Amino acid sequence: MHFIEVLLPLSLAKTFTYSVSEAEYNYIQKGVRVAVPFGKNKIYTALVIDLHQIPPTLYEAKEIHQILDENPIVNEFQIAHWQWIASYYMCAIGDVYRGAMPSAFILESETIVSSQKENTIEVSELSDEEYLIYEALQQQSSLKVQDIMAILNKKNIFPVVQKLLHKNVLTLHEEIHEEYKPKLVRYIRLNEEYSNENKLVSLLDSLKGAKQKEVLMHYFQLQAVEKKPISVKHLTETAQTSAAIIKALIDKNIFEEYYLQHDRVNFDSNKTASNLQLSETQSKAYSEIIESFNTKEVSLLHGITSSGKTEIYTKLIEDYLAQGKQVLYLLPEIALTTQLVSRLTQHFGNEVAVFHSKYSNNERIEVWNQVLEKSDKAKIVIGARSALFLPFSNLGLVIIDEEHEPTFKQQDPAPRYHARDAAIVLAQAQKAKVLLGSATPSIETYFNAQSGKFGLISIKERFGKAPLPEVELVDLKESYFKKRMKGHFSMTLIEAIAEALSAGEQVILFQNRRGFSPVLECITCGHIPQCTSCNVSLTYHKFKNQLRCHYCGYSIAKPTKCHACSSVDITAKGFGTEQIELELAELFPTKNIKRMDQDTTRGKYSFEKLIDSFKNREIDILVGTQMLAKGLDFDNVTLVGIMNADTMLYHPDFRAFERSFQMMTQVSGRAGRADKRGKVIIQTYNVNHNIIQQVTHNDFDSMYKEQLYERLIYKYPPYFRLVKLTLKHKDFEKLKEGSMWLYQVLSQNLQIPVLGPEEPGINRIRNEYIRTIMVKIPQDGALVTPKKTIQKILNSFEAVAQYRSIKVTLNVDYY
Repeated sequence: MHFIEVLLPLSLAKTFTYSVSEAEYNYIQKGVRVAVPFGKNKIYTALVIDLHQIPPTLYEAKEIHQILDENPIVNEFQIAHWQWIASYYMCAIGDVYRGAMPSAFILESETIVSSQKENTIEVSELSDEEYLIYEALQQQSSLKVQDIMAILNKKNIFPVVQKLLHKNVLTLHEEIHEEYKPKLVRYIRLNEEYSNENKLVSLLDSLKGAKQKEVLMHYFQLQAVEKKPISVKHLTETAQTSAAIIKALIDKNIFEEYYLQHDRVNFDSNKTASNLQLSETQSKAYSEIIESFNTKEVSLLHGITSSGKTEIYTKLIEDYLAQGKQVLYLLPEIALTTQLVSRLTQHFGNEVAVFHSKYSNNERIEVWNQVLEKSDKAKIVIGARSALFLPFSNLGLVIIDEEHEPTFKQQDPAPRYHARDAAIVLAQAQKAKVLLGSATPSIETYFNAQSGKFGLISIKERFGKAPLPEVELVDLKESYFKKRMKGHFSMTLIEAIAEALSAGEQVILFQNRRGFSPVLECITCGHIPQCTSCNVSLTYHKFKNQLRCHYCGYSIAKPTKCHACSSVDITAKGFGTEQIELELAELFPTKNIKRMDQDTTRGKYSFEKLIDSFKNREIDILVGTQMLAKGLDFDNVTLVGIMNADTMLYHPDFRAFERSFQMMTQVSGRAGRADKRGKVIIQTYNVNHNIIQQVTHNDFDSMYKEQLYERLIYKYPPYFRLVKLTLKHKDFEKLKEGSMWLYQVLSQNLQIPVLGPEEPGINRIRNEYIRTIMVKIPQDGALVTPKKTIQKILNSFEAVAQYRSIKVTLNVDYY
């Protein structure tokens, strides 16, 4: 008897055993995918993680349907890393497998496929089975994998679907559709018969049209200079001719056309021959990093905003590429990859690959395979947190830029991992070094660096000795009292904007709320429209004239009268990016104003378009949410305005002060990055607040010491680890009872602080009430024992019949 142990892409904590024949047993390797039956009649793509000869005791092992790969597409490092993530973050290994793989790799019977509209498809190249599916998709817009089984009358259809995906006939439903570079590029060459000179001369004489002759001459020039295939596009551009003339030459058999396959993403054209020169400060930091890597696995580069950290990273990457190693460069936000990719590809050309969720399935699979084969095209992988799961086997260096960013933590769905911490574990397994970079490191990381667990390298001056921006505080209380306000702008801010614009400089305004205003209120009776399934007020979006819930997406048209008392006196309270944008348009009607928030950056290239046009100085003022605060580099921005600093300070979160400091410092750091000194204006009702004063003086150390002292007293990280349990149920009473039961059992069995069951500020989302319980595990104690206890208690909680329907999610290090 031969068996394989597989992972299924379902939220299941254990692996499953299937039986295979001896021939299959000898053929299958760890890390290949197999299609397996599971449940009554579903088929899933499972991953083989072990081969053995021990039959399962609790059930009869089923046979597999088929083997999907010849060679492993997942390596052993990954499987071990996934198991670590599952145990540390207390989630099912199946969740990790599903989260780690590009979705085109894990087809299941519920997957929906639809036809690819943009492509012209050569029907003659399809096999009979492929044609049947193609034909069915001409009749209806989409099919489930189960429907395809019925059409082909067989269970084993994954290979056919995979081939159609590969030929670009199908797309999977999860994708965002936007145009991308075509796979095939059209080239031309001179017909063979004109290879000898006499024929060529007579050809040139015989050509009647001057334009055709000119195109031919251009073709020879290009051929002489570039010595590589000439694409039709390249020739039309250089000869400044039309496609019709080239077509005429092809029709006369003078040119032959042919197609070459190109990678979807190609950066060769970006590469410029440049010699990287580090400044004295950068060189010093660079040699300190190399020195600290001799003794430490992880080092923190604490360099103030605009101190030139990217150049240091580039230099380090060069060193590791020279050793033939792979480099992973993690960024917190897709918006950032845009700028960084253009900077790194200038230096490394096509050795850079990019991986994040705005890329289509096919592009992601391409990068996955390149990393797996250790291809030259993916020596450096830049990506958001999911790039961590790529099949690296030869990792030399991991760079985690802006490591303090909360977006490195995955919140929903499971696995709820923190990319920074998971990357450090991955690097240790592959004996790679990790460099964390930030101008405002998180308190935990800085604590590790101060206590000697990590190396610490500091840069205290900006690149090119540019001065830090001057920070000016505007007291909103006083400005309103003295009537020095226009809308949400103080006169000070308006004057500063006008001054910057008249000098031809650009302005960034920061407001951490999207939409027009967070609340619509009836003046007569005080009624505020609420979401029907969440306990939150609806946000007003003027652009679409609707009220939207930012939690579940519920929306209604803007009411003309109050729903409660039918009064028509409705007013908008508070303000978001949309309102700022409209107020600016009234104040500066001739200027180009754009905003950058979740509503304006939904498409695949929307970030690039916005960032490029801002960099090319087409936009005068950019209004945005925290997307703006992260590592973007614009040399013409001299003024940054923070519309209201208080919204960040008073969040019910133990990191509110630390986050506010980071956010304000980072936003301020976008100003004056070139030769002119920047200016930052912070509007606040609370000028003397400690954090605001620390931002003004760029005083990271005193912020750190103050926050650390508070964390110690109140038992928070870095002194304690936090495990948050969130319970959800539609029935308020049942949830209350269940959460109390769970809390009592937890506090009896754990000799550590357990807090709760707490009702969060927003206590109902999508019709489910919410309660949270917090377990605080001391940093110096063992982590494994309390986690095992929590898991045991949860298992017994699920066994209690009346509580079985309560959903419990675990979030380790939830912050």
